[in-house]
Amino acid sequence: MTSGAQNGRIGEVLESSTTHFVAASYKVLESPPFGALVRATTTDQSLVVYGLVYNIHTGSREPGGRAVVRGRTYTGRLLYDDEIYRAHPDLGEVLQTEFAALTVGYRHNGRLMQRLPPQPPPVHYSVYACSDEELVTFGEHLDFLRTLLLTSGLPTDELLTAAVRTIAMARRDGPTYLIRVGRELARLLKDDYDRLTALLSRLRP
Repeated sequence: MTSGAQNGRIGEVLESSTTHFVAASYKVLESPPFGALVRATTTDQSLVVYGLVYNIHTGSREPGGRAVVRGRTYTGRLLYDDEIYRAHPDLGEVLQTEFAALTVGYRHNGRLMQRLPPQPPPVHYSVYACSDEELVTFGEHLDFLRTLLLTSGLPTDELLTAAVRTIAMARRDGPTYLIRVGRELARLLKDDYDRLTALLSRLRP
């Protein structure tokens, strides 16, 4: 069997809905960064779902459980940061890192659409990090900006700017792309000058 590190798989879906999905990383403390574009597979091999990572959480694998202090040994020796993980390799088995992604589009039969998919990714299906090529292709369309601006209950403005900066870094015309996004935001937020100004400020290199 090909390992996740070899085929690019970074985790598997634990919870899934039409608008978002939650996945668990295969290694504790390893997760795609905030604002990263990820894709999840589905039962239809021609359909993949795209999401933007908006939350990362590490905690006990046990329902309702909590991590306990490990920085002081029985002999009184103090351990710091990575020393704790080296001294307690079992933490990789008792802790779990999860990340939540807001669904921002899907690809079906090679066609990319930035709207909600016909079906969410199933639980236990694979999640992959998107390549620079996928970032460039996804970023060509700007419909995802409206989706983020209209989503409530999440740090959407921070998510939008993080995602756009990530896409811009993958493109050869990064600065020009940021200008294009800025113009689209100005059109979408023509009646909300304060929010527009804050977003444009965060998008500056």
